[in-house]
Amino acid sequence: MFTRGRVAMVAAGLVLAVGGCGGGADGEAGASDKGTAGPAPVRPPSEELVRWVGGLCESTTTIEDLRKDSGADLREIRSPQEPGPSAQLLAMSYLSRTPNAVESVDRDLRKLSRSGIPAADRLLAAWLKKLAAVLPELDEVSPAAAMDDAEGSAAGVDKLVRSLTPPEPGLPELTEKDPRLAAAHERAKQCAAGREPGEPGERGAPGGAGGADEGADSPAPDPTGPLPEAADGKNTDACSDGACEVLVTSTAHITANGVSVHVIVADESVTFRTAGTVMQLGGVGGEAGFGDELKAVVVAHNQDGAVLKFSTP
Repeated sequence: MFTRGRVAMVAAGLVLAVGGCGGGADGEAGASDKGTAGPAPVRPPSEELVRWVGGLCESTTTIEDLRKDSGADLREIRSPQEPGPSAQLLAMSYLSRTPNAVESVDRDLRKLSRSGIPAADRLLAAWLKKLAAVLPELDEVSPAAAMDDAEGSAAGVDKLVRSLTPPEPGLPELTEKDPRLAAAHERAKQCAAGREPGEPGERGAPGGAGGADEGADSPAPDPTGPLPEAADGKNTDACSDGACEVLVTSTAHITANGVSVHVIVADESVTFRTAGTVMQLGGVGGEAGFGDELKAVVVAHNQDGAVLKFSTP
């Protein structure tokens, strides 16, 4: 049988228990404070991470464009327009420039150091693995193969280029999971929608304060400098007498001193083709001879084209 004192102690215990569950004003305020606490702010990404993400975006966009262009080139080689270059000439141009373009992407990706984010570093490694699988076969490609089998040789290279599909998970998926990557992706100009490869690098600091950092992130100028002005511009008709200096930015058909020459300018080579010969020069200073009738010298050459000087021996 309970005494009055024990009943009082039990009642007091119940009041304390109810108060401890947040029934009072102080308890309600504590619960409210916890419910309205926002997420911890994300620290701004480092400039190194912004450059890293921008470089990856630049290279992956270039690969995507290469895959699209490769398919279009192969369709044109299979059904060349009339009048226009033959399937063999189209294939020679394609075989000259495509392996060089893939090698250039591989070099750019290898310049990226580790980002410090394991998932992003695994993505970079996956890209390099894909490139390593196709580069040895591309190295063996000769533009001269187009003379024997234009469509077959081009189709083989196109298959290799099309195998360069994005690894999964890709950068868009990774940015959804990692706030640091998302912030860096937002700041990197190379990752902006609709941006073409080769445009300037990273965005400046918020508020437009660019300063020295923006200049440091700009791409270095081409070591060969801009192409000099060709004496005859792009007027290949000036070569008819066998003496001219012309600019060729992609391909051109030139008749000089009675010799018909088809010229293909790629990033790292200039190819000359006549009815019986194919000559590929590595760059500035190279000379191609066409019997006793004509010679051609590469005066200047970079990614924008080549200045060629034709003369009679």
